[in-house]
Amino acid sequence: MASETQRGGDQLASGATKLQFVPFTSALDAGFWHELTQKKLNEYRLDESAKVIKGHYYNGDPTGLPTRLTLEFSAFDMNAPTPARCCPAVGCLYNTNTLDSFKSHDKKALLDQAASEIWESIKSGAALKEPVLLNKFILLTFADLKKYRFYYWFCFPALSIADGIELVKNPVSLAERFSNEQVLNFQKAYDDLCHSEGASPQPYFLIRYTKDTFYMSPLGHFSQLLKEKEKVILGVYDPCTLSQYPGWPLRNVLVLVSYHWGSHLQSIEVICLRDRTLQGERDIKHSISFEIKLPRVTQNEACPKAVGWEKNQKGGMGPRMVDLSECMDPKRLAESSVDLNLKLMRWRLVPTLDLEKVISSKCLLLGAGTLGCNVARTLMGWGVRHITFVDNAKISYSNPVRQPLYEFEDCLEGGKSKALTAAEKLQKIFPGVTTQGFTLSIPMPGHPVNFSDETMNHACSDVEKLEALIAEHDVIFLLMDTRESRWLPTVVAASKKKLVINAALGFDTFVVMRHGLKKGTQEDSDIPGSSDSQGSSLFSNIPGYKLGCYFCNDVVAPGDSTRDRTLDQQCTVSRPGLAMIAGALAVELMVSVLQHPEGGYAMASSSDDRMNEPPTSLGLVPHQIRGFLSRFDNVLPVSLAFDKCTACSPKVIDQYEKEGFQFLAKVFNSSHSFLEDLTGLTLLHQETQAAEETAAPQWNPFRQR
Repeated sequence: MASETQRGGDQLASGATKLQFVPFTSALDAGFWHELTQKKLNEYRLDESAKVIKGHYYNGDPTGLPTRLTLEFSAFDMNAPTPARCCPAVGCLYNTNTLDSFKSHDKKALLDQAASEIWESIKSGAALKEPVLLNKFILLTFADLKKYRFYYWFCFPALSIADGIELVKNPVSLAERFSNEQVLNFQKAYDDLCHSEGASPQPYFLIRYTKDTFYMSPLGHFSQLLKEKEKVILGVYDPCTLSQYPGWPLRNVLVLVSYHWGSHLQSIEVICLRDRTLQGERDIKHSISFEIKLPRVTQNEACPKAVGWEKNQKGGMGPRMVDLSECMDPKRLAESSVDLNLKLMRWRLVPTLDLEKVISSKCLLLGAGTLGCNVARTLMGWGVRHITFVDNAKISYSNPVRQPLYEFEDCLEGGKSKALTAAEKLQKIFPGVTTQGFTLSIPMPGHPVNFSDETMNHACSDVEKLEALIAEHDVIFLLMDTRESRWLPTVVAASKKKLVINAALGFDTFVVMRHGLKKGTQEDSDIPGSSDSQGSSLFSNIPGYKLGCYFCNDVVAPGDSTRDRTLDQQCTVSRPGLAMIAGALAVELMVSVLQHPEGGYAMASSSDDRMNEPPTSLGLVPHQIRGFLSRFDNVLPVSLAFDKCTACSPKVIDQYEKEGFQFLAKVFNSSHSFLEDLTGLTLLHQETQAAEETAAPQWNPFRQR
């Protein structure tokens, strides 16, 4: 790679003074890096191919400021307008996937390729029609999105003339070159040119003048002006602020002029226009004018060598690094980092993964114990941003070792509320999550509600709050200790057609299941696969609306499961790892359901489907997962909804929707026979008993032994 002087010149050890150029300093603002981050995560992913981007350089900085090429957040939008008083530059972004790839990238090859493209545009004449082709740049980057460090190396390729460019007349200011009236006329002529060419600053232009009158035209008119034998001055919209040196954009246009008109001209005057505003007034008097000897560039010459890689902060040839982690909001950093793992998953393994469906789901966790804590942590791992807890218990000394959202201090002074503390701890773990906790008792069958006004009003208020919470959320997780506590949420969720994920533990067994999502009367008539004409059996082809709920396999109504039980029978006694397994599977089941195009109405996958093509990019979408830790085995049973189910059958849902709390109060205060009578279980029991008695052999004392 060719070396450069501090000002990028091609200074030679000859007696003649050689023209030197001030190179660009890259100015990449925070908005550019933020946009690159989004592009990397959502579009580029692992693609390292060149991406076209746009920058600009500004004309009008005060003396002493560096010559800057700026890239903003709009650099990725090629249709974005160029800021006022700026010239555009088009570049190629090469964003690498690893730091090693960034370091080992062939910089010479990138520079040679860009130089070749500039040279071809000069030879073909394309640069005469589109001068922006002379202003190419290269940006090589590596984005470390875990630490928010961005490594980059910027290059503005410039073709080099072998013997350099000799000055005939040293630079002088426009105020020295022309009178005040001429300067004003010069300014007006340039404005007229910009207006005629589309109102943006013209990077290169041609100047003619007679006394006080100036005429300016686009670069492509040079040949015609030569034929008219008029003296032509080359104009450049120059971003440099130094009084004795032009900026970098002049280099490539001088090669173009030498290639096309070097045989006709021995020298040419150059005016570097610098358009500055001082104390509210426009001023171009500090622009510079000088004359150079025009070098000869032959038509058959090969592409000249090129320079242009920017030096680092220490003045050596090397990349730069910007660390944005300290100036970014830590909460925003956390959100981006949480999403990074999910997006990496989509890049490499699951390109069709619809993360928005998961992240936007509002999840209601009924139970903030061992299952609730583990479910919440896994939901956050999937990027879920809205999690609500409901629990009426307080944290006890036995909880923190099994329930990862609690600590020893939470148990003191009688213990804090589980629901409120769980929500508080989620906020501490990840401030980007929206979370609430509600200390709420869920009325249950077999647990009578006293008929006093105060008690009844309290129960009614709890039911109303539960109904409102279920209505506000998309996915309802049933994670309670007892069977009967799951009854009311099952009824309400079935009525409101919410996706229910149920998880229950034994000692070394568990069940994780999704409840069947009931069809509506009108709005769900177009559900894919919802036609009753589709065949379904007990083992296959059961659509989601025909699947059973947690209570569909029972032939008795729920009752008080903790009455007259010993301590070990009242508490959930499980192997310590069981809740983590079941909680994780509950969330994974939810995600698999959401990824299916039919959602909760998806046909259930069974154990027999394990060798078949999975219905989603994440695999199967089972109805139930029943695990047996003693033999480390899972099975995927599928069962139909039971028309006499005490929770989701049409008779129960109809009564609930018609009578509301009055119906629920009857269930709470009546014996289990109330629900069994309503659903037809009592009659079923009677018919079964009668059939058994009829089938039993009668004793005959006279039967031959």
